[in-house]
Amino acid sequence: MAQSSIEWTEMTWNPTTGCNKLTTGCKFCYAEIMSRRLQAMGVEKYKDNFKLALHPETLDIPYTWKKPKIVFVNSMSDLFHKDVPLAYIKKVFKVMNETPQHTYQVLTKRGDILAKFDKELKWTHNIWMGVSVENQNVTDRIDFLRNTGAKIKFLSLEPLLGPLPNLNLKKIDWVIVGGESGPKSRPMEKSWVIDIKNQCQKSKVAFFFKQWGGVRKSETGRELNGKTFDAMPKTNLIFKNNSVPARA
Repeated sequence: MAQSSIEWTEMTWNPTTGCNKLTTGCKFCYAEIMSRRLQAMGVEKYKDNFKLALHPETLDIPYTWKKPKIVFVNSMSDLFHKDVPLAYIKKVFKVMNETPQHTYQVLTKRGDILAKFDKELKWTHNIWMGVSVENQNVTDRIDFLRNTGAKIKFLSLEPLLGPLPNLNLKKIDWVIVGGESGPKSRPMEKSWVIDIKNQCQKSKVAFFFKQWGGVRKSETGRELNGKTFDAMPKTNLIFKNNSVPARA
């Protein structure tokens, strides 16, 4: 458990850690880089660096939170990695099902496995399910997501590595867009972001612009045409600083 600086959540919870590269969006994975740092610091959970590991000892943590939280699940891994057993995924879902006061944001690049296990999982209203889509080559992940029983469905278009025209946003509640950050970051074109924003507005989907990214993301900021876009799905959740997030 850790407080998070990620703009669209409050904290992270990692019942698993580690992963492996799947597509071009994984090339400069921030979680892999962070794992190396944590291993060097002697953090036990990352003793094997970025090798996939299950952490059942973390499953009781959400029951101890006294106030409602907005939680990014597995910021350092992918819950639907091929080597995570369905039985363990069900245990994670059971925790989320039994703590409805918290909002859980789950994100995967493995839409095919998500679809395979969909009917085995209990989708309570506090579980937001998303897929990462970095370019046109992986938009099939959206179709896998669309057909799940998740009550809130979202897309993380980050790092955005190419244009995404003609997105099918049917049954999608929220879209996050962000550029890649770090010393080797690949550029994101403003026209790609504007086009996605316009598609969201046309489809009445909440649009959240996370960052431009780059080598110094704090300097490039997160304004688009002089505005900050912080829309969230239409729910009753209370966001950071006890404020109600903007709606679509």
